[in-house]
Amino acid sequence: MNYDLELDKAIDYIKKQNAKMVCIQLPDGLKPRAKEIADQIREHTSAQVLIWGGSCFGACDLALEAERLGADLLIQWGHSEWRY
Repeated sequence: MNYDLELDKAIDYIKKQNAKMVCIQLPDGLKPRAKEIADQIREHTSAQVLIWGGSCFGACDLALEAERLGADLLIQWGHSEWRY
């Protein structure tokens, strides 16, 4: 299946926030594309990318531990859109 992950919006937001370390959190179905997504972010920004390998059961399941790992921005993909 082909999904529009709106990477352009994510990349623009990363640049706008001047994020240095970005954690990406994906549902299990998108985890096989994690490296591809991270590579696109790295290619278009100066941010380092941390791929969250833990569970993601929905919009309320945030990888809060990412902050302790040095991430200054968390981007989560899923079914529900959260306004930022």
